[in-house]
Amino acid sequence: MRLSIDTCTEKIGRTTSWLTLAMVLFGAFNAIARYLGRSLGMHLSSNLYIELQWYLFSAIFLLGGAYTLKMDEHVRVDVIYSRFSERTKMWLDLVGTLAFLMPFCVLMIWVTVPAAYASWAEWEQSNDPGGLPRYPIKTLVPLAFVLLILQGFSNVLKLIRKLRDKDA
Repeated sequence: MRLSIDTCTEKIGRTTSWLTLAMVLFGAFNAIARYLGRSLGMHLSSNLYIELQWYLFSAIFLLGGAYTLKMDEHVRVDVIYSRFSERTKMWLDLVGTLAFLMPFCVLMIWVTVPAAYASWAEWEQSNDPGGLPRYPIKTLVPLAFVLLILQGFSNVLKLIRKLRDKDA
């Protein structure tokens, strides 16, 4: 089970990294179209491009969280953490995941699912002319926390195994 969670997280993380390229390309296109349009006296830009860039950034941030956790790249206070032994670090990671990460993810899922559901129920749209629908991006928020809690569970299993192996 742990391997399938890690594999899924890896695939989502690698796919999400390509969204960065798309975001940069849409941002560059939007900026070029805006300035070119100004110099030609035309309106070549659109709210769609601005919102698409915002959606892509949000997707990268939200979907990249579980991948970042899997790769152990989240920010921490290394000045203190680096002074501990490997075993102490594992215990800190285990306790931190169980006491902070997982309860926070459960809370965020509980808070964001109703908002995503309501957005789908009313087919929420952007208030800006030519804007995008809001319900897909609002769905990514609880999904991101589900992915994060699953990766946290996988990490807990790995940490327990490593701690047991060191005890043997």
